[in-house]
Amino acid sequence: MRPSIVDLPILIVLLTVWTYWAIVGAMANRRRRKTRKLSGVLPEQRLETLMWIVWLPLIAAWLALPWLALTHHAGAFALPAFATSDAFMPVRWIAAAFGVAALYGSILSWRQMGRHWTMAVTRDETSVLLSGGMFSRIRHPIYALSILLMLATLVVVPTWPIVVIATIHVILMSIKARNEEKFMIATHGEDYLRYVRATGRFMPRMPGPR
Repeated sequence: MRPSIVDLPILIVLLTVWTYWAIVGAMANRRRRKTRKLSGVLPEQRLETLMWIVWLPLIAAWLALPWLALTHHAGAFALPAFATSDAFMPVRWIAAAFGVAALYGSILSWRQMGRHWTMAVTRDETSVLLSGGMFSRIRHPIYALSILLMLATLVVVPTWPIVVIATIHVILMSIKARNEEKFMIATHGEDYLRYVRATGRFMPRMPGPR
């Protein structure tokens, strides 16, 4: 039976996702004010420009769909019946907690990147090879945590619209990560290739047989 009170897992995910993108917006604005230009904020490559055409409406949908699920009790935006069952509710609470953890991990990664944080490949700046902290095991912890937050959203709000945007999001993250790796290889050469061999893209590399 659907509860009459506010669905707390959705509310937690909703606030987490809004906080995530509010921080990203603040960092982009701070970079714009500091550099007095949009380098590193707006895409410069044709590939990333095409990705942004898809990404911007996807982000808007990610911000809106949990709210629509919270406020609608029927229709395509509403939670399916199984989502509020006693069996599935604990899974949704766990997913909401993972979403909060993903936000926290993202904040740590953003702080580690500091002034080197960008939203796009920027060829007119010297890129820095980060290999400590969360970057010591994973090459793209921010993207990995963004995927985790999206998957947490999907579990908490298991509607077909979110299935669609989650699928697109994972594909875009993979394309963007591979594109940045090509840029880093061209910039740092063998140093980055050694880093690639020691790390995983989105998950820590499993040790091979000895």
